[in-house]
Amino acid sequence: MNFKNSTNTSIENKHNKSVAITFIQCIDFMSNQLNRRSFNKQIIKGIGGLTIASSLPMACAMAKNEDRKLGVALVGLGYYSQGLLAPALQETKHCKLTAIVTGTKAKEEVWSKQYDIPKRNIYNYENFDDIADNKEVDIVYVVLPNSMHADFSIRAAKAGKHVICEKPMAVSVEECDSIISACKQANVKLSVGYRLQSEPYTQEVKRLIREETFGKPRYVSAEAAYVSGNNWEQWRFNKKLSGGGALMNMGVYAIQGAIYGVGENPIAVTAQEFSTMPQKYKDTDETITAQLEFPGGTVANIFTSHHAKGDRLYVSAEKGWFELDKAFSYGPLHGRTSEGKEIVFPHTSQQALQMDDFASHILNGTENKAPGKMGLRDMKIVEAIYQSIAKKKRVAINL
Repeated sequence: MNFKNSTNTSIENKHNKSVAITFIQCIDFMSNQLNRRSFNKQIIKGIGGLTIASSLPMACAMAKNEDRKLGVALVGLGYYSQGLLAPALQETKHCKLTAIVTGTKAKEEVWSKQYDIPKRNIYNYENFDDIADNKEVDIVYVVLPNSMHADFSIRAAKAGKHVICEKPMAVSVEECDSIISACKQANVKLSVGYRLQSEPYTQEVKRLIREETFGKPRYVSAEAAYVSGNNWEQWRFNKKLSGGGALMNMGVYAIQGAIYGVGENPIAVTAQEFSTMPQKYKDTDETITAQLEFPGGTVANIFTSHHAKGDRLYVSAEKGWFELDKAFSYGPLHGRTSEGKEIVFPHTSQQALQMDDFASHILNGTENKAPGKMGLRDMKIVEAIYQSIAKKKRVAINL
């Protein structure tokens, strides 16, 4: 081979040396994936040229990440973990359930048998920090009452584990900042448990807004509410544990719906609180409505409640409208447009999509669809809503 000058020769030699080293590393990986006979055949073929070898590092990396599943530890084994997250982890492509953290001894044996979790991967709230030594756990998913989110998310980060913090991210802006800071210092990834950010109906709403299919939005209505029942002992009715009521529960989804239904962040809010059962809702909010103002002039009305039903996102735009009339529940969701078209996608576990997206973000550098800054933003809006109710006036939101 002829080169124009010695500089090119030097560069070529360095390149070949680098490729050769990487090639050897790649062979080491491949040897673990193939039996000895097939491996010998592959290496004979591979030595035929550095052109082939130079393409192997990326292929090897892709193979590693494609085959690998990240281990997830669920912290808190209440209804959401038991009924939705654990079953979803049986469907995920990029992660799997490898550990549990619970304060209830009886749950340990049940979960261990059902999900084949070894004793070494079962923790309680006292020895949780020992999870730092467990190489089978890559992600800690905090599924505890809201007031415990910050504590366990920060502890998980300090243990060197990536963090999914269930929504709402915390009970204050200050706590959200603390979680983000802890994850940054520990160099771990952080996501908020916003399941809807990964499902196709929400992505379709975002697309319609981004591409201005119906023009710019003029008005948005987002209703996320349900009847909570008569179990007044549940932690959601205890402000010390929940940090609030309906707004801190389904209300954050109404806020999110308004934001992606407009395509902007709000700049101000005027809010109202109502209660039909003040004797029961002494500590937490039963029903809240709020009007969010956006930079482009759009107004969004949100509604959330623990004593009424609501599951709809409606967007009125310049050239028509579209809606999801099942917008915030676990699905199947459904939608339609002013053109008479149905919005329909195959139903898939929202939780499985959410956790796979985060695992892919860690493994492959794909988009983090629900980063910590999103949870922080929403908590700033929540605090502004509560402030507006308390002061009975419009409150500016600085995001």
